[in-house]
Amino acid sequence: MMNPAISEKSTARFHPDATWHMLIQAAAHEVFHMMAGIEVQSGDFPPEPQAGEVSAMVGLAGALCAVFRIRCPQDVAENIATKMLGGQDDPSQICDAMGEICNMVAGNFKNKISGLSDQCMLSVPTVVVGGDFNVYSSSQERVAVTLTYDGRPVWLTLEISS
Repeated sequence: MMNPAISEKSTARFHPDATWHMLIQAAAHEVFHMMAGIEVQSGDFPPEPQAGEVSAMVGLAGALCAVFRIRCPQDVAENIATKMLGGQDDPSQICDAMGEICNMVAGNFKNKISGLSDQCMLSVPTVVVGGDFNVYSSSQERVAVTLTYDGRPVWLTLEISS
């Protein structure tokens, strides 16, 4: 027989509140600093464009069903990857670097929400590179954060499904 407390806990869904924007921003600051030794700042750029360049995505499943995405111009991704590799300029590592940053920011974010970490899993990162793609989501809620690195935009979005 299933314990009702466990059943209720496992089906409870998390929904964004006013703190999630700040939690995503804090997670990004921590991860970018730790992994690449760079400081990202709050940004004042127009909303995220739909056309691509580099877009790293991680799925969240469980008590929070969502896609977490980091998107930035190609030169920003190259610079971040170079910093992560200790100054080594290796274009073949851009996707791995951006995927890892995305995965770590998503994980750091979910760990900041009490009770979410144990009830939510992350997918393997997916990275799309190019100038001719769009990303569409059937999300019902969205939390968006714009940061800057070296004067250039870095967009972070959490697109939440029901």
